[in-house]
Amino acid sequence: MNENNIVISARNIHKTFGKGETAQTVLDGANLDIERGSFVSLMGESGSGKSTLLYLIGGLDRDFTGDIYVAGQSISQMSDNTLSELRCRNIGFVFQFYNLAANLTVEDNILLPLEMSGRRISDYKDKYREILEITGLESKVKSYPAQLSGGQQQRVAIARAVLGEPEIILADEPTGNLDSASGAEIMQLFKRLNGEKGVTILQVTHSAECASYSSRIVNLRDGVIVDRYSENAAVRQPLQ
Repeated sequence: MNENNIVISARNIHKTFGKGETAQTVLDGANLDIERGSFVSLMGESGSGKSTLLYLIGGLDRDFTGDIYVAGQSISQMSDNTLSELRCRNIGFVFQFYNLAANLTVEDNILLPLEMSGRRISDYKDKYREILEITGLESKVKSYPAQLSGGQQQRVAIARAVLGEPEIILADEPTGNLDSASGAEIMQLFKRLNGEKGVTILQVTHSAECASYSSRIVNLRDGVIVDRYSENAAVRQPLQ
């Protein structure tokens, strides 16, 4: 692994929920380095702490000990405003539940983060059209979430996450609410974004099938990373 190309580095991460006799340690010295442009799957049993680690890396939970560096910056030392800016500029989030605004069209849902961050939508016109083509949503821009299938809603969430051109996508069980065919489509979409756009993807998944689309698989057990497999995953063809 090229240390100069590390875009995510989690060092000696400890995380405990609760206090006293009810305290539960979920991360107990976890270490994880992610290279820029890689597609990594984080696996582990239910309750192993994999989603917790993802949220810590994304700065969604700051109650931990250890150090986390994202794009060369220590999120442990950041102010809330600086961390918010880092998330806005560098990280796209995709969750199991699509988190779309029901009263907004597909187009408005995709553009919402740009508006909220004060960026000019006109600057992203070409990128927007490209993302619609990649995600296959050209004919759905005026539809509302309730009019879409689960797979289509997740495509909207992915389009929203990548429109601002983040270098990292953090995905938590992105196919958890989808049937196998829709899940495969989402994984193929991630594979295409990673291969063609160079987006670094870290996904949490319990599915070996979904993990097989990634270029590297790591396992979390008893609060630590115990296995590291590089370039072992099955090679999948991107969407044509």
